[in-house]
Amino acid sequence: MTQDKKFEFLEHVADVYIASYGSTLEEAFENAALALFEVMTDTATVDAKVEDVVEAQGLDEKELLYDWLEKLLVKFEETGNLYSRFKVEGIEKVDGGYRLRAKIWGEPFNPEKHPQRTGVKAVTYHLMEIHKEPGNVIVKFLLDI
Repeated sequence: MTQDKKFEFLEHVADVYIASYGSTLEEAFENAALALFEVMTDTATVDAKVEDVVEAQGLDEKELLYDWLEKLLVKFEETGNLYSRFKVEGIEKVDGGYRLRAKIWGEPFNPEKHPQRTGVKAVTYHLMEIHKEPGNVIVKFLLDI
């Protein structure tokens, strides 16, 4: 089963619940990152002018997802850059867990160009799920807004 969409917003009373899709875990993580920034702005308005590198790690895949999204939030807070393009170069199993390395592209936030949507306070473990089948990965996570 292949997904035509990269992600979707699921129903939740108070926060933002997201399902992201990919044919690989790397692609699902890339689409999770895109969804994170889509909560904050229209990512179609964000040009890929600045390149950054992000590394994340976790004891398991859920902790890796949490660390990946948290690092992206911190990168936004530190640099003021919004991001719209993500390339997870690899997720590898290492002693003590998993490691991810990715390149991300975006540009500085400009209120005249980038519509402000909802601020994201934090990533949470609540309702986090990772479902893997051959050629189909679904990642679900909740953002505290």
